[in-house]
Amino acid sequence: MKIGFIGLGNVGGKLSGSLLRNGFGVMVRDLDRSAAQPLLDKGAQWADSPAEMAAACDITITCLPNPAASAAVMEAEDGVLSAIGPGKIWLEMSTTDEAEVRRLGAMVEAKGATPMDSPVSGGCHRAATGNIAIFVGGDRAAFETALPALTVMGRRVLHTGPLGSASVLKVVTNYLCSVHLVALGEAFAVAKKAGMDLATTYEAIRISSGNSFVHETESQVILNGSYNINFTMDLVLKDMGLFDDLAQRMDVPLEVSPLVLDIFRDGQERYGSRAWSSMIVKRLEDDCGIELRAPGFPEEMVDNEAEEPGAEVAVAGR
Repeated sequence: MKIGFIGLGNVGGKLSGSLLRNGFGVMVRDLDRSAAQPLLDKGAQWADSPAEMAAACDITITCLPNPAASAAVMEAEDGVLSAIGPGKIWLEMSTTDEAEVRRLGAMVEAKGATPMDSPVSGGCHRAATGNIAIFVGGDRAAFETALPALTVMGRRVLHTGPLGSASVLKVVTNYLCSVHLVALGEAFAVAKKAGMDLATTYEAIRISSGNSFVHETESQVILNGSYNINFTMDLVLKDMGLFDDLAQRMDVPLEVSPLVLDIFRDGQERYGSRAWSSMIVKRLEDDCGIELRAPGFPEEMVDNEAEEPGAEVAVAGR
């Protein structure tokens, strides 16, 4: 199985590295060729165009920053759609709009190929170790074909249903991450102002009903002061916008989401589009004249499960 990978950013570079490290033939492409150099040095091939990749590979993966970028890669004159054909798979690993992935998917199917959406969840630190979660929407038989590749990129792989279903669940889970992050900032600010030790506060939340994945990971780099989660304000606003757009199409009268979206817009205005998204808590630090710090926390998020024995692969969705 030969796999093509377009988009070698914070997540894509790590996922393609897992494929290469596990013996897959890998062809890569990025607008910035220097992003591909570490992979090329380890034996990956370079594609001069998306079309060249689609013609040469059994699976072509796109992992790009927004729906417009995916559409450009797919629909350009030398794009994926110009060369993909019967028996091949397009795997969209970007966080995107479910309607857009279905639109592009229909064009892939018209070429005799199979489309699947397969966004990831868990953070860049888990993408690096192959311990990330992957949602996959699309044909079940194609899912089984792609599964050997999916299971080296992710530890937990979930078949979510038809094409587009994975993208729906991805924007839902990213919305929850954003809500948790804002709530954690408020919780830590109140604890700090009440005179609590923040290392103790971290542990109290971790072992209680208030715990979350976001707390166990992102709170650590907040308390360190680096805020480094390899995810930026503009990406949160993009993902939150996808969630809000979906809710509007479904006629769901949201209350919390619009407020959180406004909070992140304010964070972007204060600290910049490329500021780490965890800096949203800095709004309260600045407004209250406090610092949410505690000793002993890392500058970067660490995947504590990466080296656990018997790493599981959970495949569900029959």
